[in-house]
Amino acid sequence: MSENTNAAMTEGATGATGATGGAKSSTYVLVHGAWHGGWCWDAVAQNLRSHGHRVFTPTLSGLGDRAHLISPEIDLQVFIEDVVHVLERHDLSEVILVGHSFGGVTLLGAVDRVPQRIRQLVFLDAVVLSAGETAFSRLPPEIVAARKQQATETSNGLTIPVPPASAFGVVEPEQVALLERHCTPHPLKTFDDPMVLKGPPGGTLPKVYIQCVDPVYGPLQSSRDFVKSQNDWAWDEIATGHDAMISAPDALAEKLLAFA
Repeated sequence: MSENTNAAMTEGATGATGATGGAKSSTYVLVHGAWHGGWCWDAVAQNLRSHGHRVFTPTLSGLGDRAHLISPEIDLQVFIEDVVHVLERHDLSEVILVGHSFGGVTLLGAVDRVPQRIRQLVFLDAVVLSAGETAFSRLPPEIVAARKQQATETSNGLTIPVPPASAFGVVEPEQVALLERHCTPHPLKTFDDPMVLKGPPGGTLPKVYIQCVDPVYGPLQSSRDFVKSQNDWAWDEIATGHDAMISAPDALAEKLLAFA
């Protein structure tokens, strides 16, 4: 694993603007994690766009403003197809693809499908899986048991209820209110589906892992240990909690701009 203090990440919406004044324009696709939606990238995306870059922030099926689509059919492959569809529909190339938390799982599946469209992979405090693993297999057993029990009690096993904002390292009242207003229950099946990959996670593309260190999000220790055991991953850190795009959007955008 190599050290990289210039790691970066972006925000987004499913819209884009080009560079102004002849400046180089890069393309970012920002993939949210569990319980979130494309909305969580708003501040980061605004920052990136102000520098002339194109930013896409898709919301995955059954979440955010697509929560009305929730069904037992939503699995990991549906999430992956959501992202691949954005990449292909907009004919994107040279993409800086960013995945936060569970978004790292979705990112890995998408890049395995269309690696030719991606230039850089950024894993923001993310879950990282190898072929055959599930997101639950990377989490501590007690957390897995609790989430499955909560899903059974609240939705007959369909969705995992939203944790408190403090679980994401968010404590500022305005930011807490944002999460409480927009987060939605997450499809349980996506955590239990095995990852299908043709090769190692991320293939041969440049990869950087950005850990949120203040505070550290404990459930991701297994993913961090895996990344640190690899020789082809760069490593960076950001001094904020797990939801960096909410608690430190400008600092996160600065890191992501380093990849433009």
